[in-house]
Amino acid sequence: MTVPGNVVPKYRSGRQTSAVTEPIAVRFALVGITLIFLGLFLVIPLTAVFVEAFDKGLRAYFSAISEPATLAAVRLTTLAAAVSLALNLVLGVLAAWAISKFDFRGKSILITLVELPFAVSPVIAGLIFVLLFGLHGVFGQWLSAHNIKIIFAVPGIVLATIFVTFPFVSRELIPIMQEQGTVEEEAAVMLGAGGWNTFFRVTLPNIKWGLLYGAILCTARSIGEFGAVSVVSGHIRGKTNTLPLHAEILYNEYNFSAAFAVASLLALLAIVTLAAKNFIEWKTCSQGVRNIIR
Repeated sequence: MTVPGNVVPKYRSGRQTSAVTEPIAVRFALVGITLIFLGLFLVIPLTAVFVEAFDKGLRAYFSAISEPATLAAVRLTTLAAAVSLALNLVLGVLAAWAISKFDFRGKSILITLVELPFAVSPVIAGLIFVLLFGLHGVFGQWLSAHNIKIIFAVPGIVLATIFVTFPFVSRELIPIMQEQGTVEEEAAVMLGAGGWNTFFRVTLPNIKWGLLYGAILCTARSIGEFGAVSVVSGHIRGKTNTLPLHAEILYNEYNFSAAFAVASLLALLAIVTLAAKNFIEWKTCSQGVRNIIR
């Protein structure tokens, strides 16, 4: 809309216009309710974890997190998270690439399968693996005959973790790749670039922040997964207990100081994950602003 030359827009001196029309009392009330909610359900429980963890002093704390069973739980949690992250990065990128770049029969079925772990309870997912690979499951007799153990062993924990974390990478990449379209890839192919060369030089740089964001979410869920892992682990101390399961066992044994010490490790990992998530969001927003300016 053009403004006539003899008309000067009028602004209130000393004030800035705002799109917020709610009274200031309403705004303060909303902010106050939000802060109270966060304090009751986030800050206070998180503070209580660290207070209970250090209740008996630093020596008891470090003794609890350095005992062999805890270290074994840390190693198993790290292994499950690393394997699930590596596989989900590959499978997530392939699924997102297929869904966003190509049209084919069964595309809606593939999208449904990607979303399936979010629709199925983790406990149910664990039971599915028991029904498939347990001693009395579909493949149980064959696995037993070949001395292959999946349920109540490390492979079962890794499989359950992969299942519940599979959607995180692909869900982050699909909207990004759909928005970018296929113009740059087609241009690279027309200039003589091969498939892998196009992926590593064109596609991957365009999705790197979304890929990192999905990887962070996948890692966080892998570390904190409880339901599916609890069903397939067997709760064998020092062998098939991840950090969440080990904390539960210590708590059930009334060893509260050690249980909260282990829980504090998970809380620290969650805080680090949150910081990394915010950094990725900031970088993504900054990159978006730079692209708009260009």
